[in-house]
Amino acid sequence: MTTTYFFAGPAAAAAISVVMLSVDVSTVDAQMHGSPDVEAAARTISQADFARRIGVIAHDSMGGRDTPSPGLDMTAEWAASELRRMGLRGGMPDGSFIQRYPLRSVEVDVDRSSVVSGGERLRYGRDILPLFGFAEGEAGADLVIVSGSGNLSRGQRQEIDGRHVAVVLPRDVAGVDRQMFGFLNALRQAGAASVLVANSADDDQWAANARRSLSPSVSKGWGFGEGQGNTGSFTPMLQIRTSALARILSGHDIDLEALARHAGRDVEVLDTGELLMTIVQRTRDMQVTAPNVVAILDGSDPELRDEYVVYSGHMDHVGIGAPDANGDSIFNGADDDASGTTAVIEVAEAMATLSTPPKRSMLFLLVSGEEKGLWGSEWFAENSTVPVESMVANLNTDMVGRNWPDTIVAIGKEHSDLGETLNTVNEAHPELRMTAIDDLWPDERFYFRSDHYNFARKGVPVLFFFNGTHDDYHGRDDEPERIDTEKAARIGRLVFYLGMEIGNRTERPQWNPESYARIVSD
Repeated sequence: MTTTYFFAGPAAAAAISVVMLSVDVSTVDAQMHGSPDVEAAARTISQADFARRIGVIAHDSMGGRDTPSPGLDMTAEWAASELRRMGLRGGMPDGSFIQRYPLRSVEVDVDRSSVVSGGERLRYGRDILPLFGFAEGEAGADLVIVSGSGNLSRGQRQEIDGRHVAVVLPRDVAGVDRQMFGFLNALRQAGAASVLVANSADDDQWAANARRSLSPSVSKGWGFGEGQGNTGSFTPMLQIRTSALARILSGHDIDLEALARHAGRDVEVLDTGELLMTIVQRTRDMQVTAPNVVAILDGSDPELRDEYVVYSGHMDHVGIGAPDANGDSIFNGADDDASGTTAVIEVAEAMATLSTPPKRSMLFLLVSGEEKGLWGSEWFAENSTVPVESMVANLNTDMVGRNWPDTIVAIGKEHSDLGETLNTVNEAHPELRMTAIDDLWPDERFYFRSDHYNFARKGVPVLFFFNGTHDDYHGRDDEPERIDTEKAARIGRLVFYLGMEIGNRTERPQWNPESYARIVSD
């Protein structure tokens, strides 16, 4: 599960009609949900298989599956071999299973990039550094100072919208933890033109940050131009030396030390002057590419087999870092997202055992680059091997192996009648002891933070199955032995039954018109 919001531009309208929601309260198709063939297929989704496959994907030998890396390529080849062994056909035009997308090297051009405010010109490297990701462009806007880290009020969101935001951290905070990162993302979601986090590091630590932050980084190899850099309308998130922030605030009677003491409390927003930010990048194409895995089970109905239910999960994680106290340097990503990747493979295997496949075809997609900004799913959505308008639904599994044993959050239920279909399927299978519940964290905006979003913005109704984060999220302790594989198998069976229901219904899923207008048309 990525911690980076990715904002897509206006989406092309998909050929999916938008109608008022109608609740289908009919009994779930008994032929598909009560037949021995279907029940036997569901039983192939087992705890033992989940444990074995997560153990492969999240093994140390995969090196944390960074995008790009040899371990990620190994994972893709292994997943493709599993799907091939099941008898599925490769989803690429030539019948192969692996789609590759281009990458670029990107770095900030420090000589041509700057921040100008209050008569001061701040330089990249000396005063300003990237905090997360890269962006390119020029934006002049008012600057506001924010302290605190709670929820933003509606009025505060309006104050932030369209403005550069400098964030003062509490005095005792050495860096950006998970809670603070969520707050920074909330500022970005509120429409901030940029987010600049004050950093009081000493000279040695700042120099170390500069060496790391200004070194060339891998980026997706498309989407450049129009002043938007490699990230579309991605809002710059930067760090600014506290001493440099103090220089541009001189004359505004703002006490940064007092704000740092206040910063652990309720949010406060202070107006200051104007700020002009200019970021210029240097890019070059790389010879390296990154993989997606695509497999298809053809549908059994001559008329509906040209429509697809898409299952997706991301294979990648965040790679290798500095060793911890135990010498562990590998971020294994067992829950994020070996669990969701395994769910897709398990459902594929169950579908492949059916004597009669669903009427619609099933497309199984394992993507990479999710942790970098939903790269693989964006590439597939823009370069899909089947027409986007033929995709009737996307069921995305990202982190399904931890937390509560009897519930799984299904994000997006309210946006289409897939929510009612899921409720119907859920009620038909009490033996799963698994209830799909509504989004528990709407303020976190997880709907925009995993691979389903790239399908939703193209007009494909989606559901995102997600058990929430935990203390091991993006940590070295997200290990296979911590996965509740029994729970994960029950979730796998639930999304299998859901895909069967969608695949066999006469009508394709329909959007809520208001959601379609906001997510697809806007």
